[in-house]
Amino acid sequence: MPDIQALVNDFILKLKRRKIEGSQATARQTAELLRAVVSHQRLPYTNQALALLDAVRDIGEQLIAANPVELAVGNIVRRVLHIIREEDLTSVASAVDGLGLSTNSDDDDNFEHDDHPILSAAAVAAAARSTLRAPSLQTLLEGLPESALAPRPSSSGGDSEGKSKSAERKKLKHDVIEAINELIQDIETCHEQISEQAVGLIHQNEVILTLGRSKTVKEFLFAANEKKRSFRVFIAEGAPRYQGHVLAKELVAKGLQTTVITDSAVFAMISRVNMVIVGAHAIMANGGVIAPVGINMVALAAQRHAVPFVVVAGAHKLCPLYPHNPEVLLNDLQCPSDLLDFGEFSDCMDFSTSGGSPLLHVVNPAFDFIPSKLVSLFVTDTGGHSPSYMYRLIADYYSSDDFVVERRIKS
Repeated sequence: MPDIQALVNDFILKLKRRKIEGSQATARQTAELLRAVVSHQRLPYTNQALALLDAVRDIGEQLIAANPVELAVGNIVRRVLHIIREEDLTSVASAVDGLGLSTNSDDDDNFEHDDHPILSAAAVAAAARSTLRAPSLQTLLEGLPESALAPRPSSSGGDSEGKSKSAERKKLKHDVIEAINELIQDIETCHEQISEQAVGLIHQNEVILTLGRSKTVKEFLFAANEKKRSFRVFIAEGAPRYQGHVLAKELVAKGLQTTVITDSAVFAMISRVNMVIVGAHAIMANGGVIAPVGINMVALAAQRHAVPFVVVAGAHKLCPLYPHNPEVLLNDLQCPSDLLDFGEFSDCMDFSTSGGSPLLHVVNPAFDFIPSKLVSLFVTDTGGHSPSYMYRLIADYYSSDDFVVERRIKS
């Protein structure tokens, strides 16, 4: 059996040292680690879901602190917490159904349900609580029918109840692990799911503009090219790392007509473009986008010339937080050597003000923030969505109780 804490420490070290490249790989490895945590977590006799939530929350807080810039880590931690809550609710509902309980409104016809007891909402809530703990005097007084509380005959007596409780614990853990496996599968296939929508967006003889290099954008363009769509791609080079040059080589190798332009030429070329397609680092709860630096300039140019601005990103990049939340680190300063060679400017470093601070400062931000009003469409692995709909997607994936991931203080 692997040492879970050793796996956690190793992953934290990778996050701190930025050894994992890309949000997809980070999200997948985070989900795999949390799956191992759930698998090896020992569950108590009662409150199994709470024990899983505490274990995942404890590890998740450490992972998020290791690299706050990589929002995909926090997204996956919150997704797993939401999965645990959903599976727990499902198991409670199944247990209530197993007791033969039902609720009914005043307008329903009661005659055809004479064989089954009709209970109030309070009674059903009591039944739900009874599935999470042994029957108590309070439970008996909350309106449960005698048939639901009567001990069932068993040849093994108390051993049967113990086996039943053990089976319930194993089922919850099994269901959570299965749901995490589905999440990992969704992360691994997100590019394929997004690329399937390329044919509906990219049409014959269109001109597409992008900036830098995004794997999601690359697969999106490849998919449209494989469907024999003839189009041209303008690529802004994405200074100072010039990842656009890499993307241009990859597109040319697939037979796509490609033109590389400087970032400053975007406004000059945007009038020839039919659509802008870019990737994203994260999509926030208000529909705003954290994307590689320079894309905000492209979005402004697209708005000015009424060119559709499309963002393609996997669902693991949906973040339930807002840009103003203190947990969100909107930017990251990269190494100044990407901009200036130290040898050429070393003499400038010697000059300083009377206060001792240097006269020359080099700032190399990694990201831009693009407000939702500049985005025309989001394309995720679940389909195309307008910015105003993103809150609904986030509500499906996350629980509001998990927006802030921190360890529960034990009294």
